[in-house]
Amino acid sequence: MIAINSKIEEEFLDEGVSRKIIARGGKMMMVEVKFKKGAKGMVHSHPHEQVSYIHSGVFEFELNGKRKKVVAGDSIFIASGVPHGVVALEDSIIVDVFTPQREDFLFKS
Repeated sequence: MIAINSKIEEEFLDEGVSRKIIARGGKMMMVEVKFKKGAKGMVHSHPHEQVSYIHSGVFEFELNGKRKKVVAGDSIFIASGVPHGVVALEDSIIVDVFTPQREDFLFKS
């Protein structure tokens, strides 16, 4: 499957945060999440394994209660069930890969 990012519909979430499911298949899903400066991805956990890649910008990343500044080019592995969240320190984009796929992103109530 080839996905053309410019043709994928953006979903607006919390204030200053939007996401696109840019690829999915098998047991994996890739999601692009855009944050305006100051926007937050609240601390949460889920049963999926996740790898996050900082595409652009700067975040304060919280992982299992520890905070660290991450910048474009950095990546993070998040094991199943581990609490994590972000605050965008400037306009930023993060690319998340999940396994298995986040079914909750696909089916809205």
